[in-house]
Amino acid sequence: MAKKQESKVIKMMKPYIICHMMTSVDGRIDCGMTAQLSGVSDYYTTLNELDATTRISGRITDQDELAGGRLFKAQNQTPINHAGFSKKQLADSYNIVMDTRGTLLWENDINNLKPHLIITSEQVSQAYLDYLDTQNISWIAVGTNHIDLTKAMDVLAREFKVQRLAIVGGGRIDGAFLDADLIDEISILIGAGADGRVQQPTLFDGRPVTRKPVPLSLKNVQSFEDGGVWLRYLVKNQNV
Repeated sequence: MAKKQESKVIKMMKPYIICHMMTSVDGRIDCGMTAQLSGVSDYYTTLNELDATTRISGRITDQDELAGGRLFKAQNQTPINHAGFSKKQLADSYNIVMDTRGTLLWENDINNLKPHLIITSEQVSQAYLDYLDTQNISWIAVGTNHIDLTKAMDVLAREFKVQRLAIVGGGRIDGAFLDADLIDEISILIGAGADGRVQQPTLFDGRPVTRKPVPLSLKNVQSFEDGGVWLRYLVKNQNV
C-alpha cells in the first residue's frame, strides 16, 4: 500500500506592526489640520522612539512624492494576474507604499539609503512592474483584486527580512491592517485641539459594520508640556 504523503503546512510570517498616528482629540487625522495642533512637534520624536524604521503609508498619503505630479499610464494595462516580488535592493529599512493598481511615479532609488518598496495587487500591469525595476525599486504583488495584506507581510518578513515596521497612514490603510488582524500595537499622539468637521478621515476607516471593536490593553501614557498626549496600546486578541 502506498504511503500517503503528508502536506507540509508553511506558517505565515509577519513583522511586528505598530500603527503610529497623530490625531485631534476627536480622532481626525487630516495632515493639514494636525499640523496646526499643539503637540505636532512630538510626532516624529515619538515615532523614532518606536524603533520601527521601516514605515508604510498609502497611495493618497504619498501623492506629494509623485515625479512632476504625473501618473504612470501603460499602453498595455492587462493585469499580471499572478503573485510575485522583485528585490532590487536589500536595506535595513524601507519606505513602503501601498499602491493597489500601480499608479505612482518615482525618482530612481539607486542611491537611496532608505529605498522605496511598492506593495501592489495582481491587478498591476507588467509594464508598471518593469518601470519599477528600471527605477531600482523593489515591489511585492499579491492579492487577486485587492492587496492581500497577510501574504504581503509574509513576503516582507520572509524575503526582505523586515522584523518591525510602523504604519503611518492614512485611515483606510490603518483600517485595512486592523481588519486583517495584523496590528500588534497602536500608538496615538493626540494633539491639543478638536477638529469637528464632517467627512474627515479618522484613525481607522473602512472596517465592515459587522466587525466587533478590537480590544486593546493600555501599555503606556505620556503627556508633553505642549499639551500633547501619547497613548500606546497593545492589541489583546487577534482574529476577533
